[in-house]
Amino acid sequence: MTETAPPLLDAAFWITASAILVLLICSAFFSGSETALTAASRGKLRSMSDKGSAGAGRALALKEDDERLIGGILLGNNLANILATSLATALFTRLLGDGGVALATLVMTALVLIFAEVLPKTYAITDPESAASKTAPIIRIVILVLSPAVSAVRAIVRGVLRIFGLRIDPDLALLSVREEIVGALQIGHSEGVVEKEDRDRLLGALDLGDRTVEEIMLHRSKIEMIDADDEPSAILSQSLASPHTRLPVYRGDHENIVGVVHAKDLLRAMHKLTTSEAGAEALAKFRVLDVAMKPYFVPETTTLDDQMREFLRRHTHFALVVDEYGALQGLITLEDILEEIVGEITDEFDVSGERPMRRTETGDWLVDGAMTIRDLNRARDWNLPDEEANTVAGLVIHEAQTIPTQGQVFSFHGFRFEVLARKDNRITRLKIRQL
Repeated sequence: MTETAPPLLDAAFWITASAILVLLICSAFFSGSETALTAASRGKLRSMSDKGSAGAGRALALKEDDERLIGGILLGNNLANILATSLATALFTRLLGDGGVALATLVMTALVLIFAEVLPKTYAITDPESAASKTAPIIRIVILVLSPAVSAVRAIVRGVLRIFGLRIDPDLALLSVREEIVGALQIGHSEGVVEKEDRDRLLGALDLGDRTVEEIMLHRSKIEMIDADDEPSAILSQSLASPHTRLPVYRGDHENIVGVVHAKDLLRAMHKLTTSEAGAEALAKFRVLDVAMKPYFVPETTTLDDQMREFLRRHTHFALVVDEYGALQGLITLEDILEEIVGEITDEFDVSGERPMRRTETGDWLVDGAMTIRDLNRARDWNLPDEEANTVAGLVIHEAQTIPTQGQVFSFHGFRFEVLARKDNRITRLKIRQL
């Protein structure tokens, strides 16, 4: 009596097919989780966690150790894919014989690519923070279960990299938060989502820690000062005519700053003298240093961020900048630092002089030589380098390696610079055209 062959579509077939389906679902879950957890923004996850999302908190905790996270997910994903492929090969071999191996490879490649890779990753990348919050609890359990294997894989990987002279620092962030914010702002502006003014304000605030007072200070050649030995009437007239409320007081030499006088203190003191019984006689004996404040000096290498904090701590808005030898270089105010964030601040007492930059009918730009390169770049969205010079005139002198004469023309960094005016050794006016 001959034995009949077992049916092809028996219970073992359906169990194997079901196992393959479950493994593909697991693979899709791991693929989507990998994309979601790596693409999710730490800032958004932190915001969601602060609002009470437990999943976001778990996702944020998982992202603290990216190496362990990726190792656990990839280990689970590869186990699922390899096991599913092996079962499919056995299943197709049973159905078609030796020819089933090639067919199993084609079918599993298509299934894994479409349903276990592209589809879940596409879904996860559309809203990575939400997907990461949903998958984080399960991924956390998987990583705990696979932690011995993950640790072994990590040790092997580091050992191999060490052979080639590479060392992995687990605490080293691949991209700093600051660079991430800057990149997001630049992309948002290029796509029209972030306005130029908003981008400039945020970038200006982020740059305060990288810039020094030397870059934005008012140069000593432009500082208005009061001579302590002048007549009281001359000091009063100078103070009233000045657009500034605080003026340095010097004696003998401009480098010898002995105080800083506030216009309100000066006027209060003089008003008190004029209303006293002594009257004009008391006013003639008035000494400006009696109402002057002690000068506050800062080194030129102080960062703008530190200087702003110091202004707020001291409850003052005015500082004199000196170099390493103690020589006066300029002055800086709290308003100067704030202007690096919000742009030019003007009021009704500011001098209405010529604008530092204006456009001609031919499309060229007439620029004040003392205008900073940073301000010019912000105004025009240009990228002139400011590493070697702070002002536009300084950039031209640096590139020319000489002090140009009026009428000279230079071309560098994609721009044409023409010297329109020069006073002594200073370039006061330039015409700039983008090439």
